[in-house]
Amino acid sequence: MITVNRLTKQYGSRAAVSDLNFSLETGKIYGLLGPNGAGKSTTLNMITGCLAPTEGTVTIDGLDIYQNAKAAKAKLGYLPEIPPLYPEMTVREYLLFVAEAKKIPQKQRSAALESVMTRTDIADVQSRLIKQLSKGYRQRIGIAQALLGDPEVVILDEPSVGLDPKQMMEIREMIAALKGSHTVILSSHILSEVQAVCDRVLIINQGKLIAEGTPEELEQQFHAAPRVELTVKADEAAVRKILSNVPGICALNYAANDDGTARVTLETRQVQNEQIFLAFSQAGCPILQMTSGKASLEDIFLELTGDTAATRKEDENRDSHSET
Repeated sequence: MITVNRLTKQYGSRAAVSDLNFSLETGKIYGLLGPNGAGKSTTLNMITGCLAPTEGTVTIDGLDIYQNAKAAKAKLGYLPEIPPLYPEMTVREYLLFVAEAKKIPQKQRSAALESVMTRTDIADVQSRLIKQLSKGYRQRIGIAQALLGDPEVVILDEPSVGLDPKQMMEIREMIAALKGSHTVILSSHILSEVQAVCDRVLIINQGKLIAEGTPEELEQQFHAAPRVELTVKADEAAVRKILSNVPGICALNYAANDDGTARVTLETRQVQNEQIFLAFSQAGCPILQMTSGKASLEDIFLELTGDTAATRKEDENRDSHSET
């Protein structure tokens, strides 16, 4: 459905996007991941024809987005990071305006509006001014305008930024429902959102595509270390001594809890549950809780980009307080 070939955007001597190549299949949901400033929004702006590349091509269902712009863009629905809303309009007035701009035949507009308002659950506010609505409703309206005309491709740039957890879950369910009937590109730095709804993931860093695949394929490809988490009653020195002879432990993080216990997180070459349990048992130090699991999408993302949990937390806090 979408083919990106050698896509590059240069600003002077700096490459915001560099030699991107990928193909997206019909009916699947793709997650576009990357740290802030990685080139995600620049990439989406070029795919939608809103920004001319320095080099490269983008085709939508075989149509070049620049040489056959009108026909190619008719297949696209786009929600930029800042939704293109007119706050002085009512929801219905705005969607009628978008329907006219998209050249939806007049006889079909009413049905088209009812369809997207039902799909995005905004019919009950269609007579209200957009400026009077919450951030969550405005994001829904943004998705509704992207869906008008039933485009084959829907591109969503950070649709959950600034939303509370309930609103995020509702938007996530709405995106998941698009699978099959649309090809979706979801740009997000909320890793749980991408993991929950996306069939495949593309990771961009410093303007370059550094990984692509399903979360399972990425796990096999990059081998981020499995983790074991323990809750124990022991100080850090004792824990390190107990585990000193257990093979395969790559890293150990100790965090004391207020109740006198501690949470110990281990990264291992392979899960060593039996050896870990035996080591604590022989030392007379019971394990209160033990959990283990494979590498998550977050682990892989951190491994590939060098992003930090603290940086992402700052970004998420800023986003959540950007608009209430």
